[in-house]
Amino acid sequence: MMRTAQFSLVLPACILLPALTASAQTAPAPRATVLRCARLLDVKAGKLLADNNVVVSGNKIIAVGPAATTAVPAGATVIELRDATCLPGLFDAHTHLVDLQDPASYDWDRPLKASAAQMAFASIPNARNTLLAGFTSVRDLGTYRAFVDLALRDAIERGTIPGPRMQAAGAYITISGGAGALTGYAHDVQLPLELRFGRADGPDQVRQRVREIVRQGAAVIKVLATGAILTLGSQPAAQEFTYDELRAAVEEATKAGLKVAAHAHSSAGARDAIRAGVASIEHGTLLDDETLLLMKDRGTFLALDLLAAWMFWPGGTPEGRPAGYPQEFLDKEKISFASQLRVARRARELGVKIAFATDAGVIPHGRNAVLFESYVQSGVTPLEALRTATLHAAELLGWADRLGSMEAGRLADIIAVRGNPLEDIRVMQKVEFVMKDGVVYKNDLR
Repeated sequence: MMRTAQFSLVLPACILLPALTASAQTAPAPRATVLRCARLLDVKAGKLLADNNVVVSGNKIIAVGPAATTAVPAGATVIELRDATCLPGLFDAHTHLVDLQDPASYDWDRPLKASAAQMAFASIPNARNTLLAGFTSVRDLGTYRAFVDLALRDAIERGTIPGPRMQAAGAYITISGGAGALTGYAHDVQLPLELRFGRADGPDQVRQRVREIVRQGAAVIKVLATGAILTLGSQPAAQEFTYDELRAAVEEATKAGLKVAAHAHSSAGARDAIRAGVASIEHGTLLDDETLLLMKDRGTFLALDLLAAWMFWPGGTPEGRPAGYPQEFLDKEKISFASQLRVARRARELGVKIAFATDAGVIPHGRNAVLFESYVQSGVTPLEALRTATLHAAELLGWADRLGSMEAGRLADIIAVRGNPLEDIRVMQKVEFVMKDGVVYKNDLR
């Protein structure tokens, strides 16, 4: 009886196995796509190579090499990029795709005037504009209305909407009334939970918040170690979380296999965050040499936005900012930006690892590449500027095994620009071709 029962369970599998095997054997292989690049930037070697083919099958690169010796598979789709330079898809290591101020009028309490659904729909063009600007991957570091960024990420991953690959934080971890909090309200106004989800005071509350945010599906944890420029009543030089609170965040994130990004303008808050084990310091506008040397020693990245927010808006001057921009913000921005230029130079001189980071959302989405020009103006070479948005950022996000360079076996994230970015970095502000995961989203070179 038992042998019969066992046989009856096994028999259907034996009958079905040949059919399944035959089906797998006859399934057509993905049709290859070949990009013919007039120039190809090898970001690892630091070389600009002429007349190269990039062969893509499915969502992966299967071959890269000189056109004369790299075969075009039979039946492949050939895309001519003969007047262009091909580069790996770019990273922005600090974005807020769910947030964007109206360029006509700054509205500091905007998160209270839009529902989660409204913010989700409004984020769709932000994601599209970022992708079409050549940024195929982003680290998205929080939103006031918790977890809308995770919903956006999931919609992109499902193919519902176009956008970059997202490593999203879900919510800010901040002290009560801190840099990641909505402030400026009367003391008796109680915000809904989703607008204060990451608020935590003391190590135990920090652990609880991190655990809950991880449970919701966050892929990176964002903590606010110091005050902020764009928070009413907040002081960028003031430390907020203590070492013990920061260490609690890192320990809980590490248990889940996640890294921690720490917003920190001043050295006091940054040093405790670095010692606690964060992966990156965001902004770092007021850092001293002692802190930068500690970052070099610990391998901590500096996510360097380097642009006062008003520089992205029309006119590129304080007067070009949106109407209603609080004077408090502008005053803090001017002081921090002037100091950050010094920090950028010293970080480069001391060998601190720098990742490309714009804080997009504070600035218009899709204008991310303006930052390349600022990097170069501060003394970074065009090649090193491009490495911050490819190799370095891929390492920071933990994706260096699949992205950040064009090599066989890597994901097929490839962009192209007219001209030579090593001679004129401004060409990065007009990306003409975008492929992500082997799918072409933009081709203005036809």
